[in-house]
Amino acid sequence: MKQFPPEFRDQLNDLMRWRRDVRHFRPDEPVPDELLEDVLEAIRLAPSVGLSEPWRIVSVKSGAARAKALANFEAANTEALAGYSGERAKIYAGLKLSGMRDAPVQLAVFCDDGTDKGAGLGAGTMPEARRYSVVSAVMNFWLAARAHGLGVGWVSILDPVQMARDLEVPESWALVAYLCVGWPVEVSDTPELEKADWEKRDPLLASVQER
Repeated sequence: MKQFPPEFRDQLNDLMRWRRDVRHFRPDEPVPDELLEDVLEAIRLAPSVGLSEPWRIVSVKSGAARAKALANFEAANTEALAGYSGERAKIYAGLKLSGMRDAPVQLAVFCDDGTDKGAGLGAGTMPEARRYSVVSAVMNFWLAARAHGLGVGWVSILDPVQMARDLEVPESWALVAYLCVGWPVEVSDTPELEKADWEKRDPLLASVQER
């Protein structure tokens, strides 16, 4: 089995540490098509249950499609804010939770739950494994983008059914991620939510249990 030198492992740890959710993009600096295609190729290296490769990607480019996506986020965000009160509501209201107004590239990533590829191997008992496969593909893309200096933001405050309807995708497709991609205004190895005092990360070992 191929092994990598310590220097590479250190760089890999740095890459994961600096892979942050970006919401502030430089809107006037486009992402070259060749670079985007190169980063998208990382998705093909992702594992998928039964080799089903269930990821389906929609590039959201038109003004009309982006307007619908933004309206979807704003409605969901308003509803989410109403679920908080007091100091939590104050912090939430001050958070920038989407880069949809600025990101030059926006990708809606779906899972094709009805795919025949893979013949259902591994998905019979856990059909959700197809969506886990898509998440793995998203992470591959995210790390590859960061390695090129690009920022990625995952927008999850959305109505996924409405998004699928607005983008007119097949009924078997389920939204997994809406990604904003572009050149970040700034980079940091600290999550924005941590800097905003929304939440703190626990040590990994606190999550490990024995049975």
